[in-house]
Amino acid sequence: MGNLLETIHSPADLKCLNSAQMVDLAEEIRVFLIQTLSKTGGHLGPNLGVVELTLALHTVFDTPADKFVFDVSHQAYIHKILTGRRDRLDTIRQPGGLNGFMLRTESEHDSYGAGHAGTALSAALGMAVARDLAGGKEHVVAVAGDAAFTNGISFEALNNIAEQTKRLIVVLNDNEWSIDRNVGAIASYFHRIVTNEHYNRLHDSARRIVQKLGGKTAVEVVRRAEEAAKSMLWPSILFEEFGVQYYGPIDGHNLPLLVETFKFLKAENRPVLLHVLTQKGRGFQPALDGQKKFHGLGPYDPETGMTKPAGVATYAEVFANTLVELANKDERVVAITAAMPNGTGLDLFRPHHPTRYFDVGIAEEHAVVFAAGMATRGFRPVCAIYSTFLQRAFDPIVHDVALQKLPVLFCMDRAGLSGDDGPTHHGLFDISYLRGIPQMVLMAPKDEDELADMMATALQIDGPSAIRYPRGAVACVTCKPSPQVLPVGKAEVLADGSDIAILGLGPMITMARELAERLEREGFSAAVINPRFIKPLDREMLAQYARRVAVFVTFEDHVKMGGFGSAVLEALQDLGSAVPVVRIGWPDQFIEHGKIDALRAKYGVSVDEAYAQVLPLLKLRKRRTLVAS
Repeated sequence: MGNLLETIHSPADLKCLNSAQMVDLAEEIRVFLIQTLSKTGGHLGPNLGVVELTLALHTVFDTPADKFVFDVSHQAYIHKILTGRRDRLDTIRQPGGLNGFMLRTESEHDSYGAGHAGTALSAALGMAVARDLAGGKEHVVAVAGDAAFTNGISFEALNNIAEQTKRLIVVLNDNEWSIDRNVGAIASYFHRIVTNEHYNRLHDSARRIVQKLGGKTAVEVVRRAEEAAKSMLWPSILFEEFGVQYYGPIDGHNLPLLVETFKFLKAENRPVLLHVLTQKGRGFQPALDGQKKFHGLGPYDPETGMTKPAGVATYAEVFANTLVELANKDERVVAITAAMPNGTGLDLFRPHHPTRYFDVGIAEEHAVVFAAGMATRGFRPVCAIYSTFLQRAFDPIVHDVALQKLPVLFCMDRAGLSGDDGPTHHGLFDISYLRGIPQMVLMAPKDEDELADMMATALQIDGPSAIRYPRGAVACVTCKPSPQVLPVGKAEVLADGSDIAILGLGPMITMARELAERLEREGFSAAVINPRFIKPLDREMLAQYARRVAVFVTFEDHVKMGGFGSAVLEALQDLGSAVPVVRIGWPDQFIEHGKIDALRAKYGVSVDEAYAQVLPLLKLRKRRTLVAS
């Protein structure tokens, strides 16, 4: 095996290679991925599984004229390598480097940006219809994993494809995994297809024929496989009921078969779906053995796959362990996740209460309405969904939960900046989209002990509630033996003061304390307040300090517009107070990926920024006091 990868500067270079060279190139890409991502981390497993698929797509089609839409797009690293970004792959998900997902501003070959599942078919159909209206000839290919077909948006798109275009290619990349193993009837349906003995025999025939003849004959064998299995699966193949011609399943690692199949599908004048079987983590045994771990991870040893040992507990772990304790005491407690049992920590809950654990797949809207249904029957559902993914379920939160005042608890992991994953995953909008909903109680714990208290409190609330907490390590405080119920809407005054009141929301209390210490050294008296509740706000506390201090400061890991600081401003205005409020939070723009501390410094989410803004106000008050005296 030579250095073929170094000769590939654009997709056009692939078209000069023969089949044997393409196979060698696939292996070089895998080695390159394993070595490069060992230093930076990233989505290794998904990308190892689509090497041949991506090579075949770029061999047959011509981007950027032809359009590829990757669902989620965390599996687009090979696409980036082949489209002139190989030399920068070692910057992926690093400050100033390549984005971990498709990004339209990064390359003309990235036709559609993504980061959430279930969008590829709708976006690709939109592109295909736009092409038809404009009289274009380009091809549009959507690549979606089997997990994306548990998402309702995918089926909404399928329902429209046949009526709206004659030319669209959908690739169903079937590896039985999203981040965790796929669940539900759709996953079972795909499994019945791929384990059918008629398919297996005919696939072997297709492989032999492609080696001898290639081209259309092999595709016809694949087509015969589908026909042979129809009577054993459903009365008709699911996708053909939507008017989309189904082909497959075929081996997603057989490059010659993939190339010839795409050549055939390229000439089809009807919407088609190709079902390919791939192996997530292929070519790296640790990734095959640890599918969840190697979906997305930090740096690792490229030989052994070992990562640095876990140290401090995470908020997700504390959430899960607390939920186990609460469920032990209350049989009404049930846990719901949308395909994220590992990320939310609910895989730790599942062994203790398997009959009260529900993974609904990538279906956040369904998760919320499902929870609402359970709540009407006396249960206490806890929905563990990342802040950025709960955005997708806004309407059910309003219409199905809050409007009916149902006691559903939303536990929002990854609230705040999500670092290396970038703007598609930052949880910077949840306060804005939740605090305006009537009936909602919204909380943010300063540490892991308070998270447990808030969970216990939420289970006593006769209506909807939500808790936002960050990704990663906890504050390492000493926790009480059992959670205690907090008085709803009451803040915690950690230190009293008469010149300035500093409110640090959630873990941002650390910045509040730092600012207070800095100002105390300047001779100012600073109150440090842990708000606990974003809604309802502790207006009695605000009124008390509004009569005493020269300025309020709010720290939040959230956008300023519509956030916690805005809520404080509104409350003070209602109280008739003119005391200024310095709000420290994220600006009205999407924040790029990068290291959290560096991004905070860049955008002024810092003690330094707060100090610079409040010091003139405090000095002005001191001068006025001296003059008055």
